[in-house]
Amino acid sequence: MPRQEGRSLITQNRKARHNYTILEAIEAGLVLTGTEVKSLRAGRASLVDGFATIDAGEVFLHGVHIPEYTQGTWTNHEPRRVRKLLLHKGEIDRLIGKTRESGLTLVPLQLYFKDGRVKVEIALARGKRSYDKRQDLAERDANREIAKALGRRAKGQG
Repeated sequence: MPRQEGRSLITQNRKARHNYTILEAIEAGLVLTGTEVKSLRAGRASLVDGFATIDAGEVFLHGVHIPEYTQGTWTNHEPRRVRKLLLHKGEIDRLIGKTRESGLTLVPLQLYFKDGRVKVEIALARGKRSYDKRQDLAERDANREIAKALGRRAKGQG
């Protein structure tokens, strides 16, 4: 069977962009078992409660839910187990420095297949306050109104 080419999205964490200010995004590999990959190929996963930690020079992904594979046997995986992320040593050292520096956290943004391998996009993020969220919503609404007005003007409706 030929290898899958390109990038196909499995799931994304939309709430992360609402609750956090994204400073930098990094692509990482995931250490998975066979039934986890089969479950992901079926397009089932949730990143909503996910976060990453750095322990003893290694990065781990917590809270990501990959449901059990329906045709799996006793070898099935634990749905919310801690999964190791694959990053270069230099990237891990840089992340350690940034997360210790100030109130930054590591949040998963997307889970996808890239050339047949499962990848996760984690972001270095800072939590938003409620007034920041309101300000972003107001800005988005204003941009939407501007786009509507420009569209009406282009159509000649004034």
